[in-house]
Amino acid sequence: MLFSPSRFLRRVALATCVSLTFPAVASADILIGHPAGVTGAVAAGVQENLIGARAVFDAVNAQGGVHGQRIVLRTLDDGFKPEKTAELARQLIDEGALALFMTRGTPNTEAVLPLLKAAKVPLVGPSTGASQLHQPVNRFVFNVRSSYQAETTRVVEHIRLMGLERLAIVQVDDSFGRDAVQGALAALQRIGKAPVLHETYNRDKPDFSALVPLIVKADPQAVLFIGSSAPIAEAITQLRQAEHSAQAITLSNNASAGFIKALGPHARGVVVSQVFPWERSHRTAFIRDAQALIAKQSGVTLTQAMLEGVAAAKVLVEGLQRAGRNPTREGLRDALEGLNHFDLGGLTLSYGPQDHSGLRFVDIAIVDREGHFRR
Repeated sequence: MLFSPSRFLRRVALATCVSLTFPAVASADILIGHPAGVTGAVAAGVQENLIGARAVFDAVNAQGGVHGQRIVLRTLDDGFKPEKTAELARQLIDEGALALFMTRGTPNTEAVLPLLKAAKVPLVGPSTGASQLHQPVNRFVFNVRSSYQAETTRVVEHIRLMGLERLAIVQVDDSFGRDAVQGALAALQRIGKAPVLHETYNRDKPDFSALVPLIVKADPQAVLFIGSSAPIAEAITQLRQAEHSAQAITLSNNASAGFIKALGPHARGVVVSQVFPWERSHRTAFIRDAQALIAKQSGVTLTQAMLEGVAAAKVLVEGLQRAGRNPTREGLRDALEGLNHFDLGGLTLSYGPQDHSGLRFVDIAIVDREGHFRR
């Protein structure tokens, strides 16, 4: 059974309202702030990130917490609006959050960067692969997942191996799109190629009615779509309704069951780059552990977005363990930076003063007829 975004959304919305109405954090608890788009264009992925992260925190709390302190994740809905992300991040910091966690979206994460420096609060596992969060190193940002440019580079390698010569690129016109596309353009240039079409769309008011005919006219063999799940699902749907069969490709920010559901009958054959191993494999301990955690939740099937939540939560928990009882924000920051060859279970992550990039894993998957990712 696939994860139901609508059912989980109702649960998250209720939990968010409760956290805003009643003080649920005891003085001995560790408050972690999570401003993210529980509603809006990225809701499906955020909801699945939350399932993974909460599964880890719940398991840790069930064993007595970290040094006897319970982890409390407070999620506030920013609606995928950068200015709201900054407002809620400031609120969470003022409430005493030890760290911020898994902000979603490049512009949204950029909006909180000044707050991190001012309050000396670390951000763990931002759910974006923006290169500006990797270099130059921001001493308060601890990336877990790989970069978008690494993904788009891998996409170009993939289509070349498939023998596809004509690539079109459709990207959102924001800092995410402008950053991610650079990997693809550089990879194309290295092999003496250029996109047959390169178009942008408006982040706040996506409209593909004029853009899809341009794609059809250019007649590419593949189209790389860079953007959030809701508009990209709509773009692919319109392309198929125009009876064009180009290979549709998108990035890991759309590696969610909610994205597949939004595609409906057009999901099969869509290629999505991945930043974690295959969620249905038993080869790595990380996947086996995640499967065991998610299996405790009725009616939920493990997804790539959940794996991102699991990985980010495990990194945060390890940092808290090393920071000791009653950690400070800077103490947690220093503990995280000291992680060297930390084994997530077959995936190794290292930080240091000159490197906060985290994992570098990138792979390619395709949606099968059952609505699952296949490698």
